[in-house]
Amino acid sequence: MKPQVSFDGVRVGDQLPSLERRPTAQQLVMYAGASGDYYQIHYDPEFAQGQGLQGVVVHGALKSAFLGQLVTDWIGLEGRLLELSARYREMDTPNDVLTCRGVVTERWSERGQHLVRCELWIENGNGVRTTTGEALVSLPSWS
Repeated sequence: MKPQVSFDGVRVGDQLPSLERRPTAQQLVMYAGASGDYYQIHYDPEFAQGQGLQGVVVHGALKSAFLGQLVTDWIGLEGRLLELSARYREMDTPNDVLTCRGVVTERWSERGQHLVRCELWIENGNGVRTTTGEALVSLPSWS
C-alpha cells in the first residue's frame, strides 16, 4: 500500500503519478451499458464512419472517469475529491494508449480544510492533449 499524501508534503509544481489506460471496444460497450450512453459513435464502426469519424470514439465521460481515478489514486483514502471538471478537445479511439497526467497549481488552507488545485490532462499515443481539466481536493495535514 502506498503512503498517504498529505497537504504538508505537496508543493505547487508537483506532478501527480501518471495513469495509463488503453480503452478497448469491449470496455466502450460495457461503459455504454453502465452509463446509459448508447450513442452509436461509441460502439458501431459503420455508424461512426457515417458521421464522418474514422471509427468509434471513447466516451467523454469515460475519459473524465480516468481523470477522476488519476486524482483519487493520488490523494489516497484520507483525501477527498471535491471538484472535477473536464473539457474534451479531441476524440480518442479504442486501443490507443491514453496517459492521464496532472500537476499541482495551487494550495491553501481555509475553514479547517487543506485544499489543493490541480491541472489535469489526457495525452493520446501521439502526445496530443485530447482532454484537459481541473480538480480540487482536500488533503489531511499532520502539522
